[in-house]
Amino acid sequence: MMTMANDGEPSVADREIVISRAIDAPRELVFEAFTQVRHLSRWWGPDGFTTTTRFFEFRVGGKWDFVMHGPDGTDYQEWITWREIVPPERIALRHGESSDDPNAFESVLTFEPVGEGTRILMRTVFPTKELRDEAAEKYHAVEGGEQTLRNLAAYVAELRNESSGKGAEG
Repeated sequence: MMTMANDGEPSVADREIVISRAIDAPRELVFEAFTQVRHLSRWWGPDGFTTTTRFFEFRVGGKWDFVMHGPDGTDYQEWITWREIVPPERIALRHGESSDDPNAFESVLTFEPVGEGTRILMRTVFPTKELRDEAAEKYHAVEGGEQTLRNLAAYVAELRNESSGKGAEG
């Protein structure tokens, strides 16, 4: 069935970016890479970016306050609050420059087991189509998201190699 964006009911499709990636690791390990700052700091962000965490508390209502350092030296103030956490299946979050950012966006990440691996799906919905378009065009959100998930896949592969045979507890 097709959803129409009429009668004042806006469609989500023109405000969202959806990115997915198959990762050759069990979903518990992929999920863990999102839950601990020692992991996030090693892979988060597009190619060439690094991350400095100021505060991190992974729980519903908790926050992650951090700075992303771009390859050109630009610093980006970032803030995430965790809205829903269903280990190891789903994380919902709100992401902006600060807790009161009117342009903050919502993301839902799902972790689906596929054989021995995991398919991660990142669905991001912006408050307006214009903000989605700006994120895509000015900030290269699609490429950046794809690079971020590629960095996650590479990082998780390193973890698997370091701890072959060891589970992802904790």
